[in-house]
Amino acid sequence: MEIKTGYLYHIKDEFFDNINDNGIMINHENGHSRPTYFTIKDKDILWFIPISSKVDKYKKIISKKLQKNGVCKTIMINRIGNEEVAILIQNAFPTILKYIDHPHIINGKPLKVIKTLKNEILYNFKYTMMLKNKGVNLFFTDIDRIKEKMLEELKRK
Repeated sequence: MEIKTGYLYHIKDEFFDNINDNGIMINHENGHSRPTYFTIKDKDILWFIPISSKVDKYKKIISKKLQKNGVCKTIMINRIGNEEVAILIQNAFPTILKYIDHPHIINGKPLKVIKTLKNEILYNFKYTMMLKNKGVNLFFTDIDRIKEKMLEELKRK
């Protein structure tokens, strides 16, 4: 399966079993395969950014962040497909190809995020990574530990 930046995918349960990180959102909710993830391909590492339908919940969080900091680049509200969703950069994590279950399909085709939104997500993700590299970690997951584990798995192939 070819993985492309800007498309949405679902991840296998096996990943969550292997990682065991409290910061990662659960994979299933009421029997549905959730959440869907916006994917960024970075060589052998794939970055997954959860997409949530709980827009009202995240609008309140964004409002608090804006009042406190004047900016919020870790949560975005936008439309993907025909739905308003929350894009949770703060919950991003790295993975590898073997953990991809399937693309998110709408009307028989993999769902691709429009270019302007894709670019905005990429900008906010890179900005949040830059802050982390400068010592300001806004990610809820231990992305360094997970990335190291993923790179170790790739070496064992």
